[in-house]
Amino acid sequence: MPTGRRMVLRIAAALGATTTFGLLTLERTGTPSRPTAPAPPGAAGPQARAQAAPRLAPSSYRLQPMTAHAPPRYRRALPPVRQRPFLRVSGVGRSMVLSFDDGPDPRYTPAILRTLRQYGVRAMFFVCGEMAAVNPDLLREMADDGHVVGNHSWSHPLIPRLRPSRIRDELGSTSDLIERTLGTPPLWYRAPYGAWNRHSFEIGAELGMEPLAWTVDTLDWKEPGTGLIVRRVLDGAGPGVVVLSHDAGGDRSQSVAALRTYLPELLAAGYHLTVPRR
Repeated sequence: MPTGRRMVLRIAAALGATTTFGLLTLERTGTPSRPTAPAPPGAAGPQARAQAAPRLAPSSYRLQPMTAHAPPRYRRALPPVRQRPFLRVSGVGRSMVLSFDDGPDPRYTPAILRTLRQYGVRAMFFVCGEMAAVNPDLLREMADDGHVVGNHSWSHPLIPRLRPSRIRDELGSTSDLIERTLGTPPLWYRAPYGAWNRHSFEIGAELGMEPLAWTVDTLDWKEPGTGLIVRRVLDGAGPGVVVLSHDAGGDRSQSVAALRTYLPELLAAGYHLTVPRR
């Protein structure tokens, strides 16, 4: 995540981000099959980096005002427009959702996709437009594997500080890119830092998206160590839980390693890792 995140999180908390309990319905996908053979060796772990990679894509992929190209086709989410994001899910049995923000990143996203594929699990990826624009193949790989691709804005700004026109550009440009790449627009979005406001809910609804936050934050962006990320997921596991992790925005090698540990443990405990439906 960008530097100064602690300050931003305090601002988000002051704005009342994700304070209301919300429920949505899960799509039941059945119990994922367990592997019958050792997992195929993945790519070598990402090399440690002294500094997080730059968030901005090349200038040709920077956010463009919606007026610079075809305007978004408004679809509108089902009424009424929500005033708070969903925080949990409802469904049959011990269902949970795994979600990953900020990608796709070619250093970490492929390893996460391989692990999910190994266990037959679908997840949600809330992508930033600036990252998706330079990694369209990873976006397509997510969709081909049955994962839900959601909107996480274009450049990961603090939404409540933006004018409504800028919010529309951030969400509209990302939805437009996802639709051009995958053939279908995103149905879900997540505000960067979990900081929402009335305009973001209204504009998201105009673009046909519902807001989804999370129940358990792994805080993996702090790079707390693989073991602590695993413990946070397992300690927070429960029916309806939405887990927040990241596949970009910094060194996410710990997030990749943690998934390889907690995912089989969740499945062994009888949890169904699946995705919401609309």
